[in-house]
Amino acid sequence: MSELEGNCLVCQSGGPTAVINASLAGVIEEALNHECIEEIYGGLNGVVGVLNEDLVDLAAESQQVIRLLKSTPGSALGTCRYTFKKEEDLERALEVFKAHDIRYFFYIGDSESMAMIDKLDELAKSEGYEMRILGIPKTINNDISATDHTPGYGSMIKHVATTVREMAADNESIGKGDYVSILEVQGRNSGWIAAGSALAKRRDHPHDAPHIILLPEVVFNPEKFIADVQKVLAREKFCLVVTGEGLVDMNGNYVSAKASSSDAFGHVQLGGAGEFLRGVIEANLGVSARSCKLGVAGRAAAHNASQADSDEAYLAGSAAVIQAVENGKSGKMITLQRAEADSYKCETGWVDLADVPATSKQLPADWINDDGVSMNFPFVKYATPLIQGEVPIVWENGLPVFAKLKGARVDKVLAAYEM
Repeated sequence: MSELEGNCLVCQSGGPTAVINASLAGVIEEALNHECIEEIYGGLNGVVGVLNEDLVDLAAESQQVIRLLKSTPGSALGTCRYTFKKEEDLERALEVFKAHDIRYFFYIGDSESMAMIDKLDELAKSEGYEMRILGIPKTINNDISATDHTPGYGSMIKHVATTVREMAADNESIGKGDYVSILEVQGRNSGWIAAGSALAKRRDHPHDAPHIILLPEVVFNPEKFIADVQKVLAREKFCLVVTGEGLVDMNGNYVSAKASSSDAFGHVQLGGAGEFLRGVIEANLGVSARSCKLGVAGRAAAHNASQADSDEAYLAGSAAVIQAVENGKSGKMITLQRAEADSYKCETGWVDLADVPATSKQLPADWINDDGVSMNFPFVKYATPLIQGEVPIVWENGLPVFAKLKGARVDKVLAAYEM
């Protein structure tokens, strides 16, 4: 497969992760190794930057800044939750590619992003414009079923499990068999993040926190929940509950859905499963209950990022460039797969963008214990390798230093576009 000469463009989309910029660094550093790639551009705020022709010169960034991306949370290029809404959006994106001789396009995003760039790949091929379009997965929710796991997930659950251990130490000193604390974590339709809190338990210490894990995959039963809490408080000084935000009742409704409120993708906004559970406990048990929510603080916790996760995020970015340049792949998403070996090893592969399901990957039912509120060994075996190692952080005056792109703008050559 012959190499294409021209420029490459990389964008980031959706919710950031602690390691999404490691994938960006992987794309940039690998692209620098290929002479056929003449310029390396970044699109500001995902496809919004493409449509508005807001491009920056990433080759102009210093090597120090590129290295620092690997320990920087957030999306360094900015992000968006915009997907192409009309045919004109697709045509405009291709027009921008042609105007700037973009022959390689890499999009770091979730399953909805993959569906979008699949349409873009189809349009480029139908119009005979030779280019290569690849997706790079990311999501803290680990809900893209085409890959064994997603960059961002390992760091998220490392932080969640760490937080549980810290909360448990605090709660142990406060409780006297009458204290309940609730940690709400992200996970709208799947419980991968909440399940990750199980890693906080020490081996051979089954009564360690978290004592109860509530998952979107398991219907919430208030009576059972109260009974489970009572059982824990009968033997422990405190009860620590971890809940996914997407907890549902027997009718399939979110227990914390906000009426008449939705996000850019039309998803119902959730209003706080943790506070809902606190109300249930206080109304039925008369004990002290507190809830807290990680939210953005969880996905931005670079100080708790997993080295394994960061390395794999970088690997996914680098592999995308190699597959596009050396193997001529287009219309694909890079995947992470476990090698068949005695010890954990991650390899990259690829899957057609059209074969990336839009539906969320659910936790395997047989990884949840019969009690419905704890995880068993197969999950622990699956998740433990993903949280190994710590990403080195650069510190200055006691605080972390994060990368800030210079963002040298690429001149616009097209008329403004009305989105």
